Parts: sequence; C-alpha cells; structure tokens
Amino acid sequence: MPAPSSPMPQYLRRYTDLPALLYMLKEKKITLLDPASWDDSNDSHYLSRYKEKKALSSVLAICFSQADETYHHWRVFSGSSSGVCIRFKREPLLRALRKRAGVMLGEVNYMTLAQARKQAPSIAGLPFIKRAAFVDEQEFRAIFESGDQTMRSLDITLPLSCIERISLSPWLHKNLADATKEAIKAIDGCAGLKVYRSTLIGNEEWKTIGGSAC
Repeated sequence: MPAPSSPMPQYLRRYTDLPALLYMLKEKKITLLDPASWDDSNDSHYLSRYKEKKALSSVLAICFSQADETYHHWRVFSGSSSGVCIRFKREPLLRALRKRAGVMLGEVNYMTLAQARKQAPSIAGLPFIKRAAFVDEQEFRAIFESGDQTMRSLDITLPLSCIERISLSPWLHKNLADATKEAIKAIDGCAGLKVYRSTLIGNEEWKTIGGSAC
C-alpha cells in the first residue's frame, strides 16, 4: 500500500523538540540518527535486518511527514510543550540531503501483514517499508548507509533557506511563545524565519465561527 504521493507535496514536515531545533539552527545542520531507539520495533527491526544483510557498518535515518499538520503527529512525535514542527521546502531540502554521499531518499511504502506474507519485501526495500496501520503518517525518509564507518549520528549541512516556517507546540503556554520566538530569531541567520505557535487545538477564528451558528 504506497503512501499518497500525487500531487507531490510541496513541503516536508519534521516533528521534533526545541533542543533539536536550536542545534539545527545554530549549526546549520540536520542530523540523522541510529534508528535502534525508534518506538516502533517493527520499523527499527527492518532497518537492522537491512544493515545485517548488506554487511553495513552504519545505517542512520531521519523521518519527515508529507501530510498536513495533524493532532496525531503533534501528540505522537512532539507531544510536550517543547515540541516543534519544522516545515521544509521539499526540493531545496532534498537537494541539500543529496549532496552527502551515501544518502538515499524515498517515500515509505505501507504493507498489510497479509501482503507481506504473500510477497516478502526485497532487501533494497527494507528501509522504506512500514505496516499499513501507520499509513496516515505519509512518511518520507532519508537513509544514510556506510560499509566502513561506524557512526551513531551524521550531520548534513542545511541552508536555512530550506525552512519555510517553524510551528511551536500547541501546548506551549502563550506567555512563553513570544520569548521562544525571540530566542529562535536571535540565532545568527534566523531573524527572517517565520515562527508561530500552532493553533491546532485552540484557534480563535474556529471558535468564533462556531459561536455564530444559527
């Protein structure tokens, strides 16, 4: 079951936390990590098997969503008040990632257990397969592999022009949002970034429309 891919989404979203965002902005780098710590052990197992079957020294990854902002993404991937969503311009981001040798890019393919029983995935496909129950995530991945370097993480240079906007957690108290925006914009090169507090769970216009019901 392939992830929705037509029309091609203009943006890729990365849900993470404020410390990771600050590191990205200060260092102008995006970080791929060892998937062994992922919450979904089915997912990390497939990447582990890929590493074993190809006799690789390292397999690192970073995940994005091709879907619009949803409550699910916030709660699962950035569920605290320190969560953030970085909305990247798709093509500039992919160009930056492709500059690093050893990086593969692709949409995740979603399969049911019945489909997997019927036809086992290929070794090459293992990094981009996930169970069908996760299809709403519309995930897109960057995978780095190395046959001779043992690595726990990998930083790739990231032009800040790749970032379209940053959304702060909808659970971040309004009194803290302005100070957080100021701290982000004070980082070298970040003064022009669009930074907003998500109104997903508290939108005043939505409430006003409900109040006008007749």
